[in-house]
Amino acid sequence: MSIFAAMSTFAAKAQSPAPIVVQAASAATVSSTTSAPAAQDSEALQAALKSLQEIKATNEETLKKQEAALQQLDELQKAADQVKIFGKRG
Repeated sequence: MSIFAAMSTFAAKAQSPAPIVVQAASAATVSSTTSAPAAQDSEALQAALKSLQEIKATNEETLKKQEAALQQLDELQKAADQVKIFGKRG
């Protein structure tokens, strides 16, 4: 048996098994779950949208605070580096 034949035998065994195919859900099953009234859906969507907008505003404020804190830390780091440099000279 040649080396090529032996290698191809090992490669064939190393391949993954055949994929499993699952059929999609039928349209009747999907449509039966969407029987809620449209008015309640609209109110829920408006409430969710308002909540998400409030969360976004809070996140933006937090990001601004974090940016300010990072700038202060950078300034402190630069000052500490200068103290190290001047300390080595003296």
